[in-house]
Amino acid sequence: MPNANLSRTVAIVGAAESDELGVVPHKSALQHHAEAAHNALADAGLSVKDVDGLFTAGFSTLITAEYMGITPRFSDSTSVGGSSFVVEIAHALAAINAGMCEVAVITHGQTGRSGRASGNSSGLYDPNFPNMQYEQPYGIMGPPINYSMACTRYMHQYGEERTRQALAEIAVSTRKWAQMNPKAQMREPMSFDDYHASRWISWPFHLFDCCLVTDAGAAVVLTTAARARDLPKKPVWVLGAAEYHDHFMMSQMPDLTRTPAYVSGPLALQMAGVTHNDIDLAMIYDSFTYTVLATLESLGYCKPGEGPDFVANQRTAPGGDFALNTSGGGLSYTHPGMYGIFLLVEAVRQLRGECGERQLKDPKLSLVNGTGGQLSSTGTTVLAVD
Repeated sequence: MPNANLSRTVAIVGAAESDELGVVPHKSALQHHAEAAHNALADAGLSVKDVDGLFTAGFSTLITAEYMGITPRFSDSTSVGGSSFVVEIAHALAAINAGMCEVAVITHGQTGRSGRASGNSSGLYDPNFPNMQYEQPYGIMGPPINYSMACTRYMHQYGEERTRQALAEIAVSTRKWAQMNPKAQMREPMSFDDYHASRWISWPFHLFDCCLVTDAGAAVVLTTAARARDLPKKPVWVLGAAEYHDHFMMSQMPDLTRTPAYVSGPLALQMAGVTHNDIDLAMIYDSFTYTVLATLESLGYCKPGEGPDFVANQRTAPGGDFALNTSGGGLSYTHPGMYGIFLLVEAVRQLRGECGERQLKDPKLSLVNGTGGQLSSTGTTVLAVD
């Protein structure tokens, strides 16, 4: 059980993306890492000389630290998919409280768009792995197919027509937020007709049910409560944090309609001492529209099968009463492959009042939930400002 005594002992004091997002063929993943970390440290009023804790996923901390000129006393390269960076909030919280480090950087950079020709960049396609032996021969390969299989099960249990409308609601509302984010890749208006007319990718997914594939990086900086209060930006406190994963292969997923957030969500809220009704902003991983739908139910915002009613009538769009993925999300803002770090950056900016046209009115609490693998892992954290 997460230790509630650690709540508010650590704060996020810096958050930023790399200099360029989208299609950036002239920069490596390491450059995105370094730019994001540099920008986040500048946002915090710190430099690489202050960093003694380094957290990455996908890239070794050895390579990343050397490239950025950091010699950390503590490093963590947890890699459980796109949720890794939200998971690492809990790890940084523990490390800082244990005295293993004082200034921690969680950083990510990925050339998901420009580096796709390299092939096995994720390391998930070793022919000796169980998924390659027991799933790929039957066509179960890659996120669109895996996630569409889960969504098909949801449709079977709760109704195809109402599920389809829920997916459309999520895609259209997220695009509306992206239109107010200058850094978003997809800013063109999208109607429900546009959504339904978009080409099929893997039934039941249309093109606009699927996340972008971009080049991008982002980072956050965390430190002790005492040090955070002396830095220039408003501290964003870590109130609660938890993680969970229950499978790797899609065929081993215990319930195709429920994500591991059903464990990590309640634990993070319990540690934070808050309820769903206290949350002003939900930042939920949207690798696919279905990811959002299943996660809302798994987190406990609504009961199983009630997600379509929960998101109906553009409730999650600008002007709705449930603020969700205000950056434009992985569906319309950016998604280089592992996306969880970008959820944290937007949550921090919203809580500090730095989001311009899309800024919410005086938000105090944000729930951030990252999902990784084939709906395999989740990290949930609750963030707050005074």
